[in-house]
Amino acid sequence: MPMNGLLRALPSVHELLDEPEILELASLTSRDYARERLRSAIDELRSEILDNALDVEPESLAREALARATSGGGRARPSLRRVINATGVVLHTNLGRAPLSDRSIEAIVSVARGASNLEFDIETGTRGHRDAHCESMLVDLLGCEAAVVVNNNAAAVLLVLNTLARGGEVIVSRGELVEIGGSFRVPEVLERAGCTLREVGTTNRTYLADYERAITESTSLLLRVHPSNYRIVGFASRVAAGALAELGRRSQLPVVDDLGSGCLIDPAALGVGDEPRAQDVLADGVDIVTFSGDKLLGGPQCGVIAGRAEYVNRIRRNPLMRALRVDKMVYAGLGATLAAYVEGRAEQEVPSIRMLTASVESVRARAVAFAARLNAAAPEFGAEVLAGRSVPGAGSAPGLDLPTALVVLDHPSMPADELDARLRASEPPIVGRIEHDSVVIDLRTVRPDEEGELLEALLRLA
Repeated sequence: MPMNGLLRALPSVHELLDEPEILELASLTSRDYARERLRSAIDELRSEILDNALDVEPESLAREALARATSGGGRARPSLRRVINATGVVLHTNLGRAPLSDRSIEAIVSVARGASNLEFDIETGTRGHRDAHCESMLVDLLGCEAAVVVNNNAAAVLLVLNTLARGGEVIVSRGELVEIGGSFRVPEVLERAGCTLREVGTTNRTYLADYERAITESTSLLLRVHPSNYRIVGFASRVAAGALAELGRRSQLPVVDDLGSGCLIDPAALGVGDEPRAQDVLADGVDIVTFSGDKLLGGPQCGVIAGRAEYVNRIRRNPLMRALRVDKMVYAGLGATLAAYVEGRAEQEVPSIRMLTASVESVRARAVAFAARLNAAAPEFGAEVLAGRSVPGAGSAPGLDLPTALVVLDHPSMPADELDARLRASEPPIVGRIEHDSVVIDLRTVRPDEEGELLEALLRLA
């Protein structure tokens, strides 16, 4: 049977959804799961037809799709799946933020397979402390006295405030009362931590004198917050970390800086403008900094609390620490990520750092080669390469972007929204973006070893 005839005979998911086998599968799992199994089975058949690897009659294709969709009975497939991030958003919160390095993955797998020394001192044979596994590297990298790790940066801020300012006032600039993804708001975190908010300054301009005038006997802490998802430009003023730290010393109050992103290397090299480096903020005299492990640091999801030992040790003893601590896999992944920084290999090993530092010339060369391969095999896409912009994402360096090269796809019989939906229905799902009624692919965020899967998915759709 000619290939085109087999392709035309392939059933649609909709045609088979009410077949008895699929209804039974849906009753054991869910209708969404049954639909996904059907879609995967039909995609497999389409791929085999394109590869001339399927020798069946057209009338048997529906039976074959049903058999493949229901093989394994009600065995559930995990909801969390790998996807190919072709959006150009390097740290895409909805797609899991930072991809981990090979070294981090190997470290996680190693400790996940069996027992580990999570809370065991191998030298003495006695109970140890899980904090020890990353603290020494954080102290070396940040030039601080002590550090602890919790499950994310929101938890870090909550724990710090609850420990150092519970029952007291926390002074923060009105322009830093941000809301981050998922409707988490700084004032609400302060409230949950048992603190009273004292706003100073205006939305766009806050001065050191505003903090100084607001200090009373009830003041427990001075707080700076990274404006993670927006940037105020023009007629704006923000108090520098060093100046606020000096005021804290004079007033005998701890100064905490929620940095958000956790940048440890030259921000100019990353294309993130004036994003502060954590070690520089600590060197300016700030007592405690908090930041995410899965943003600009490029590790697993966690929150880092670092600074003066006096305060970190109090935080470590807070009963909430047990509720917010991380497990062995996070310590393993974070430790391997930090090791790359200690060895000066972060730009070579950490995927998100590689993506951010990749030159526009290197991205364009990949895009041109990919478009040529696609046009040779499926000219109907009319793939062309145009200049575009990537973004760091995840609230890192708001308002800034990076020059990139986009592969622009226009299929004559598929509108952009349909092509986008069918790419998301591929295995693995491919997430791009739509610009000017075209689907665009940004290879900055696609691993080189994923390009083959991306090309195969597009050829199946052709």
